[in-house]
Amino acid sequence: MSLAIEFRDVVKAFGPVRVLHGVSFALPPGRVIGLLGENGAGKSTLMKILSGYESVTSGEVLVNGEAVHFAGSREAEARGIVLIHQEFNLAEDLTVAQNIFLGHEKKRGWLLDDAAMNRESARVLEQVGLRVAPETPVRQLIVAEKQLVEIAKALARKARLLIMDEPTATLTPGETERLFALIAQLKADGVSLLYISHKLDEVERITDEVVVMRDGRFVARSATRDVTRHQMASLMVGREASDLYPPKAPPPADVPPRLSVRGLTVPGWARDVSFDVRPGEILGFAGLVGAGRTELFEGLLGLRPHAVERVEFDGRRAHWRNPRDAAEDGLTYLSEDRKGKGLHVHFGLRENLTMMALSRYATPWLRPEAERQALEDAVKRFGIRTGSLDNRASALSGGNQQKLALAKVLHPDPKVVVLDEPTRGVDVGAKRDIYFLIEALAREGRAVIVISSELMELIGLCHRVAVMRGGQLRTTLEANQLTEEELIAHATGTH
Repeated sequence: MSLAIEFRDVVKAFGPVRVLHGVSFALPPGRVIGLLGENGAGKSTLMKILSGYESVTSGEVLVNGEAVHFAGSREAEARGIVLIHQEFNLAEDLTVAQNIFLGHEKKRGWLLDDAAMNRESARVLEQVGLRVAPETPVRQLIVAEKQLVEIAKALARKARLLIMDEPTATLTPGETERLFALIAQLKADGVSLLYISHKLDEVERITDEVVVMRDGRFVARSATRDVTRHQMASLMVGREASDLYPPKAPPPADVPPRLSVRGLTVPGWARDVSFDVRPGEILGFAGLVGAGRTELFEGLLGLRPHAVERVEFDGRRAHWRNPRDAAEDGLTYLSEDRKGKGLHVHFGLRENLTMMALSRYATPWLRPEAERQALEDAVKRFGIRTGSLDNRASALSGGNQQKLALAKVLHPDPKVVVLDEPTRGVDVGAKRDIYFLIEALAREGRAVIVISSELMELIGLCHRVAVMRGGQLRTTLEANQLTEEELIAHATGTH
């Protein structure tokens, strides 16, 4: 049976902070609904209420006309409501099959029926287009494969209402196409889908209706065919969406490279890669998932085994055994894995911000008042929305966590900044903030490297884009050569 959902005057408060303000709207069964809003608009909180992870402070949630009060996610799943989290909810040390059935294990008598779970896992993995054995440990998978395991896990729960939060953030174009085909099939089978995404082209393509939230309130709903992407963006930010990208400053001319890398090899991932980046330049790295971009820079920073012919930083030889060495020279790296490697989400905002520059605040004893002043300055500079400076990082929305992670890596005042997927899972308003920040970093004379799977992001920001395929740097395109068609052709080998 398809599920019809209705929210009636839903209010949610965390202590004195109210994050949902009387939200009311209905979701018809058997449709694909796009749920839009900036980070902090209340989308995720509302979906956590619907899927049993949070309870309402007041108001009602109705499923097929019946008011429900789920005590937890298992009760919601028993009614067919399954949430696929934006941040992965997987046990790294368990196999793919064990993750898919975690908490819902099949048994034969007193024993676990591993054979049955592996068979069922193989079926749903094939459905999502992931070609890995069910016995594979999750820790061996790349980020995109983990996303597909999350989707397979939801399918194994026999969802009748499937909530997808930024499901294509880590997927290749081919994987995204398979996901869209799967969504069409689920819809044909009577499954309702709530699709949360900041990629408005995807929303426009696959949804029947869009619902827009802003500042914890319902703002608008419309048939997707009746609203343009530009109108969607304007509704999300509450004003006319201005140009997303800052004016591109001229590239630096006749300036020696700030960072020069020759012959960098990361076994299994990258082979004989060479590149330069100059002060004031924004250099992009494009390529499909698995092309070796992230692993290349993890090798450069000593996070992976690697070999390199020569690295020069400001004209002198450099060899970094670990990210601390690189940071001391003036290079910092922001990981694509915001929660896993970018932030300590269970620490406070202050501790996260100053972690890479502790020597500045310990002389020899730690000076919390100086750290707090630094946090106040960062909150203003980066536009971090936080109810209290004493919050943990986990209390921030995804976009504000990303701004905090950026503030953290920039706090030591680096000369070279490597940003890996800097706007992954970030709304259109926060994206614009980050783009203007990146341009400001280059204008200050820093060299900026942006690794991104969003081609328009690279085209809009970068002076040059290096394209990787199969672990090799295939070409570097100048600003006047940057088009989606050129980048895709080089990334896929069809040029």
